[in-house]
Amino acid sequence: MAERTLRGARLGGQSFEDERGIEFAARQQVGYRCQQQHEFEITMSVEADVPAVWECPRCGAEGLSTSGIEREVKVEKPVRTHWDMLLERRSEKELEDILKERLELLRGGAIGPAHLHRPTRKRKTAV
Repeated sequence: MAERTLRGARLGGQSFEDERGIEFAARQQVGYRCQQQHEFEITMSVEADVPAVWECPRCGAEGLSTSGIEREVKVEKPVRTHWDMLLERRSEKELEDILKERLELLRGGAIGPAHLHRPTRKRKTAV
């Protein structure tokens, strides 16, 4: 078995294929500059969407494109609170009427926790 091995070959370390007849994809160099003025280039495919920001390999800060590509500005929706969503379904007048109705029911004992509606005991008077 030792006679059949290739001398000087490492296990899984090398490919014995040559690059003849292989056509590589078209590439482009894209330049970036970070806040600390580190300039670097990234090799990308010509067909790739070039990002406006890339992480600097030296300091880790965001590097902006030197070719003038701008960041996309994301439109942020305003935060909707529970009150905003409630007002989409009912008017303030309707809400006031519902509140009055529920308070009357609560005070009358028709709704609410049972411990609030126990019949009150009469205390014995000391004679």
